[in-house]
Amino acid sequence: PVSANDDIRNSEWELGFLRMDQAWQQSTGKGQVVAVIDSGVDASHPDLRGSVLPGHDFVDGSTDGRRDDVGHGTMVASLIAGHKDDRGVVGLAPDSRILPIRVLDDHNEYDSADQVASAVRWATDHGADVINLSLGSAQTATVLSNALHYAADHDVVVVACTGNLSNRRGTNVWHPAREPGVVAVSGVTKQGEFWRGSLSGSATVLSAPATEIVGAHPGGDYQQMQGTSFAAPMVSAAAALVRSKLPELSAGNVIQRLITTAWDYGPPGRDPEFGFGIVNPTRALTASVPTVSGNPLLRGTGAQDVGASPQQHSTASPQRPGTPGPVSQARKHSSEGLSAAQVILLANVIVTVFVAGACIGVLLMRRRTTPTEK
Repeated sequence: PVSANDDIRNSEWELGFLRMDQAWQQSTGKGQVVAVIDSGVDASHPDLRGSVLPGHDFVDGSTDGRRDDVGHGTMVASLIAGHKDDRGVVGLAPDSRILPIRVLDDHNEYDSADQVASAVRWATDHGADVINLSLGSAQTATVLSNALHYAADHDVVVVACTGNLSNRRGTNVWHPAREPGVVAVSGVTKQGEFWRGSLSGSATVLSAPATEIVGAHPGGDYQQMQGTSFAAPMVSAAAALVRSKLPELSAGNVIQRLITTAWDYGPPGRDPEFGFGIVNPTRALTASVPTVSGNPLLRGTGAQDVGASPQQHSTASPQRPGTPGPVSQARKHSSEGLSAAQVILLANVIVTVFVAGACIGVLLMRRRTTPTEK
């Protein structure tokens, strides 16, 4: 628990890290509906009051989604749509609205993939622009895969967490995050390093803050947690910001903006830990990004090659997020600088050109001053 309400805003290190003050000058997510398929959402929490729509309960039908006996869904929702005022938690898309759908029981678990699949279809049919899934399983369920395809066919951006090592659900990226076309989100630390509690793999698409995250808790309280469950809603919020500012964009082009404008941490291009990089809301809202004809995470859609470096597809400056500490050189990459090998090669080229030019100049001078030259 976090007790001092006045210190909540200062605890949200991700706001500075992701430079949200710049992003909010472009968009606050107004008009967007983000479905939070989770444990329900406490709609009476001061930071969410008035921003939570009636939803649905696929656990026992006892609520309309606007009650949370666990706290997980409320925290996720606050990271997306917490009010932008002078206290409490502010979400990354503070003017968006939450569509709460309960699938997690009092033990923070879901009974079957059928529940989650039904929730995805329900959210799609009830106006969701973005769906956040901070849950998952080691098993791939066809019924859930089909529901995710249904959402994609109806122009919904689907975001899911890659999962956590501590949950004992295997070491592979969870399903639904690893479903092709879904934005799978891993976690990073305050220093901009990959969070070692995060699952990773080739399905990873983006990364976002996942440690020491403060969010709303039912009953007007707050809590500090860690996990990819809380990284995913930051990417969902970024998608809502883009959809709000650029409503003409398809879901595929929203994803295109998110992946081609990310801070490219890790090896150049897409990698198993950071994916395409750390989500960069401001660049996603302002950069010049080529449009695509389908979801860029799927091949054969006329989209970009997802193995290419995001830096190759944006004209905006790829500045680093916030003020992270040093990152090991083996994993650090930036298109702003040159490697040591590149510097040496460039220096050799310059010296060679200089020497060659000097020799030519001497020859020309001798040709001009030789008495026998006609």
